[in-house]
Amino acid sequence: MSRKMFLPLFLLPLLAACSDQRAAFEIDGSSQHSLTLIRVQNFFWQKTADYSLVAARMPDCMRRHDIGPGNADTRIEVYAPGNDAWILKQGQRMFVVETRTCQGFARLDQVPDGGTGPLQGVFQMRAGNLSFVAAPQGDAPATN
Repeated sequence: MSRKMFLPLFLLPLLAACSDQRAAFEIDGSSQHSLTLIRVQNFFWQKTADYSLVAARMPDCMRRHDIGPGNADTRIEVYAPGNDAWILKQGQRMFVVETRTCQGFARLDQVPDGGTGPLQGVFQMRAGNLSFVAAPQGDAPATN
């Protein structure tokens, strides 16, 4: 047997190293109205991952928006300013997305004049898995 035949066997662990994880924030407890964070890390040793967000209000709309790269263990907070708008805060970066048409998505340079609204929860890594952890109701102050 030639050495070239064994090369794919040595590369197999690298191919299996890709991590594609998803977690959903179900709005009002409905899987039909949700924000789903997608986290893709190409190799386990990378300290960064690529993030995107799927805004959905089925059957009316669904759209995927690119958030871009971030720390592999980043936390993304979700706030509700109202009117089917959602603010995502990833470190110092903030984004706004809406689920009325699922088309609206933009990066924010600063906190909106009306504040972020109450914290709904946090997308975070827990025991190696991406999950959404809901904020305790009544304890979530609005951020201004």
